[in-house]
Amino acid sequence: MRDRPWAALPQGLAALIRAENVRLGPEIVREIRRQIPEYARPLGGGFGVGIQRGATRALAQFAELIADDAAPPEESLQVYRALGRGEWQEGRSLDALQAAYRLGGRLAWRRYAQVARRAGMPPAATAVLAEAIFAHIDEMAAASVEGYSEARADAVGTLRRSRRRLVELLTEGASMAVLVEAARSARWELPEQIAAVALASGGSNSNSSSIGNGGGSATGGGGSGAEGYAAVAAGLRPLAFALAELEGPEPCLYLADPELPGRREQVGRVLADRRAVLGPVVPVGQAGQSLRWARTVAARGTGRGAAGAAPGLLRCDERLSSVLLLGDEELVRLLAARRLAPLDGLTEKRRHRLEATLLVWLESSRGSAPEVAERLGLHPQTARQRMRKIEELFGSALTDPDARFEIELALRGRELMDGPAEV
Repeated sequence: MRDRPWAALPQGLAALIRAENVRLGPEIVREIRRQIPEYARPLGGGFGVGIQRGATRALAQFAELIADDAAPPEESLQVYRALGRGEWQEGRSLDALQAAYRLGGRLAWRRYAQVARRAGMPPAATAVLAEAIFAHIDEMAAASVEGYSEARADAVGTLRRSRRRLVELLTEGASMAVLVEAARSARWELPEQIAAVALASGGSNSNSSSIGNGGGSATGGGGSGAEGYAAVAAGLRPLAFALAELEGPEPCLYLADPELPGRREQVGRVLADRRAVLGPVVPVGQAGQSLRWARTVAARGTGRGAAGAAPGLLRCDERLSSVLLLGDEELVRLLAARRLAPLDGLTEKRRHRLEATLLVWLESSRGSAPEVAERLGLHPQTARQRMRKIEELFGSALTDPDARFEIELALRGRELMDGPAEV
């Protein structure tokens, strides 16, 4: 097929086609509405203007192409791009519009062939006329595909911005009225209960404890930022209850009604090769608090005894005391400096062993040497010797409920921040 087959047609044919278009245009619109179900509705508003303008412009432009053999001007192609955009905005595929183009092309060919015969055009020229008609339709269809793609890209970009803004508002603790409007724009159903997920950088084998600092990889193997989280984004896309922000320096998710059956497990499977922490379930207006607590735990790793609801997803709502302790490290260190001062004169190794023993002793149900020894994997006599030393160092503080509570807090906090003491 030649690039512009209309160049081989006699220019005088343009005037005959223009005269034929007066009747052909309304016929094409009428047949499109009759034969294509998607367009079988009254010609009101933008829909009616679009379909009539498209048919009229297509016919007029074809005559212009024959008259001066010029490529379709940009403003003419804009009409077909607009039709493509309109199909996206109406929620349809391009199938109906392409069918309309084909139907219009057949009707135009039928009428233009009659014009050609009346004008005495030879069969070879009539064949070129058919080629020219369908080449013109191909250009229209290509422009409509461009418009459709542009509209889809615009919609995706707008939706992405709206969802990013909703994440910001949830994190900031915006009012319910603001959240409702933002959720509507983001096309995300605002739940009553919500939980945040803080994503740590790097894969499951990473030793890093920072949150989304750009150094992590999508699967522990390179990439960062939006690119590094491409696999996560793809996995979350079918999960309508998950609202993700993966492009910022601190990637996170919000999960609507996460206690519904299967939701934690679904997210856990997506995050199987990621270190991530699920925050406590809270009312939606407190979403930012859930995220803050999740990030607190993620910044310090899993913590002792953290339980995983699913592979890759650690829950901090079962360790709220740890969240509380990690929320103010300086205060915990001050408490430890005061309450654990009796251990200061010991060697580091001796101090660590007595700290481990003292914590287990305070946590045990009976506080007996055999129970402490069993939990630490020690001989009972060793545990008994350590406990006597602890009683010697701490004295009456071990029988004071407030002092015992603060000592246990100090030991737990030190373990969370510095790791378990040597047994």
